Amino acid sequence: MGIQINAVVDYPVNDEVERVLGLAEAVGEPVAVTFIWEGGEEAERAVLVPAATLALWEHWAPTAYPMRGAGDKNRAGAEEPELAHPAEYGAFTLFRRRVGGRTAVARQGVVVAELLDPGEAHWLQEKARDVRQGFMDPKQKAAFEEFLARQAPLDEQ
Repeated sequence: MGIQINAVVDYPVNDEVERVLGLAEAVGEPVAVTFIWEGGEEAERAVLVPAATLALWEHWAPTAYPMRGAGDKNRAGAEEPELAHPAEYGAFTLFRRRVGGRTAVARQGVVVAELLDPGEAHWLQEKARDVRQGFMDPKQKAAFEEFLARQAPLDEQ
């Protein structure tokens, strides 16, 4: 992630979170965000990924991100995120998902980005890139096969 933003968050909520969300949306690429409480304590690290970028990554990524503790649904001490009302930051509303830990960021009823765990964002980006680099659509594949068929055999060169 090329851009890093540190946002100071206090309660009641200040306008800095709205400015960070707006800036990240305007940039149009993933932005690493560290939310810091007013006293300087780190609250949360995440990567804000524009919705279109996330859709592209998820299209090409071959499987779902391996969740921590997957398969341990009945594990003692497993904590579910606490239910809370969506958080409002000016024009943006944050919806924390109980499953997967993602937070959807919506503006005027449309999801414009998601906050992801940095490990998940990196994994998705890498897997999507790897799969996409090895993919040829049918027309491209046919053209490449035609090109190869026109090549003289190595022993004739």
